[in-house]
Amino acid sequence: MKKTSSLDILAGICLSLASSMLLLSLPAFSQEPEVKPALLEEPMADFTLLTFQGGSVTLSSLKGKNVLIVFPRGFAAEGRWCTICNYKYADLIDVEKTEQLRKKFDLEILYVFPYGKETVQQWLDALPEQLDKIKTWKNPPEPDKIDEKGKARMEMAQKGFPKDLSAEKGNVPAPFPILIDEDKKVTKGLGLFTTDWNGSKVEQLIPSVFVVDKQGILRFKYIGQNTWDRPSWEYMKKVLEATTAAK
Repeated sequence: MKKTSSLDILAGICLSLASSMLLLSLPAFSQEPEVKPALLEEPMADFTLLTFQGGSVTLSSLKGKNVLIVFPRGFAAEGRWCTICNYKYADLIDVEKTEQLRKKFDLEILYVFPYGKETVQQWLDALPEQLDKIKTWKNPPEPDKIDEKGKARMEMAQKGFPKDLSAEKGNVPAPFPILIDEDKKVTKGLGLFTTDWNGSKVEQLIPSVFVVDKQGILRFKYIGQNTWDRPSWEYMKKVLEATTAAK
């Protein structure tokens, strides 16, 4: 029986260390691919995110369904939420309730936030107050006594927030999966996360809406240029109709 010398043992240790270092230097093929800016008519990058409601969502697992992905702005300033995003969320809930978009277009609706679960909870908790604030903007007390600047603000609110929407404090609905992108892997990869947008320096998203078809192809991409620049849900229904009709 051949004896093992100390040199043989040392050589084996060195070989084992070298193999380990080589494996560490190789790409981690089992990890998710890097999320990169999405291109129209190209496959949407896959991702998996935890949901606010519990569990997780993997985009590729939704193949066979159309997917509407909403990236709300979130903060508009330090300690202040984007009121338009709150309104758009409540409006989409209202449209879904009355028109059943998900059933009509074989659709899943996802909301993606670049914050942790606690911050998303704060966003939802603030929604009733935000909707009440909008009503005050639209219907200020003694409108005949406000100045020209106030009238312009009132008219803008009436045009931008046509519905009178409400939510019950402590019972804000969350019918769509709300995805938690706390490490910003997805939102940064798509080029949507920023700390300086529309004159505001705070952790926020450029408000955006994507539509991915049943084959996982990006068919529509909207990225806002300013606070008020965002498509109505009436417009998005036309986009979904075109996506559904396309072969």
